Amino acid sequence: MAEANFLPWPPAPIRTERLVLRESGSGDRAAFVELLSSAEVHTYLGGARPRDEWERQLPETPGKGAGCFVIERHGAMIGIVELKQRDLEKPDAVRPDAGKAELGYLLLPQAWGQGYAAEACEAVLDWFTGACPGEPVTLFTQTANTRSMRLAEKLGFTEIHRFEAWGAAQWMGVRTPAA
Repeated sequence: MAEANFLPWPPAPIRTERLVLRESGSGDRAAFVELLSSAEVHTYLGGARPRDEWERQLPETPGKGAGCFVIERHGAMIGIVELKQRDLEKPDAVRPDAGKAELGYLLLPQAWGQGYAAEACEAVLDWFTGACPGEPVTLFTQTANTRSMRLAEKLGFTEIHRFEAWGAAQWMGVRTPAA
């Protein structure tokens, strides 16, 4: 898998029962600013950066590029799901044997608790399995993030490592494709 091109990109939009998962567009910028500057969203991610910083720094079309899916509900962005390539050459790479792809997701607080994260992540993981057969996917979260821990289990991730980083206990799981 090569940096940023390990995925066939861009895919056609993925449609689920309630969501559309698609490539980012310029109309998503305001929702990206809201998502990235939300203190609630970044509770387990080291805290949010100020909104004005994001307003200045984000490109016209944030999230554009291989692996970033906008989660859309009724025509509005409610979050993102990202499949990125892990940098296994970094000295702090955790369990490089576990795979090259990493799943991440962020949803706006008003979209929490409705099953959208599970629906979106499952659809992206299904797409990934078809696009990159046999490739495992990793997921990291703080152990204190009980919602994320439950979602990881629901999505079929199995714990392979716990470690301390960024001042908190971290969890690493892997989802290995079915044989």
